[in-house]
Amino acid sequence: MKTQDLMTRHVLTCSADDSLERAAQIMWESDVGCLVVVDGELSPVGMITDRDIAMGAYTQGFSLRDIRVEIVMSRQLIGCAPGTPLVDVESLMQRSQIRRLPVVDAHGKLAGIITLGDIAHGTRSPGRVLEIPGLAKTLSEICERRWTGQVATQ
Repeated sequence: MKTQDLMTRHVLTCSADDSLERAAQIMWESDVGCLVVVDGELSPVGMITDRDIAMGAYTQGFSLRDIRVEIVMSRQLIGCAPGTPLVDVESLMQRSQIRRLPVVDAHGKLAGIITLGDIAHGTRSPGRVLEIPGLAKTLSEICERRWTGQVATQ
């Protein structure tokens, strides 16, 4: 099975110049947890999650309307092509501990997004469970704690 078989083609996006307030509004109204940040040519330049917005608001100390997406977005993009085998997508998610990958066409334009949720939903179809054997391992690897230090208490 390939990425294009399960990816979401209608991807919600924002620009780096948008405010966190606008990004949060798009996420809230669409019930999604991330947006792909694109440039004027619809090429991905970053990703922003609801967690990025929350932590950005906390660390910046300003109103969401006064913080630009570019301040808190992830710039280190890991993506794939529509023809990428799902086993490779899962491996990328595991190594990078991420749940979402932008799917980019041969011209570097956003073609879709593949999420751990898309892969999980793909297992619902009869006969497909055996085609996606790494789902549990992928989830386990993504959820592995990166930091095991002590949390400061007051």
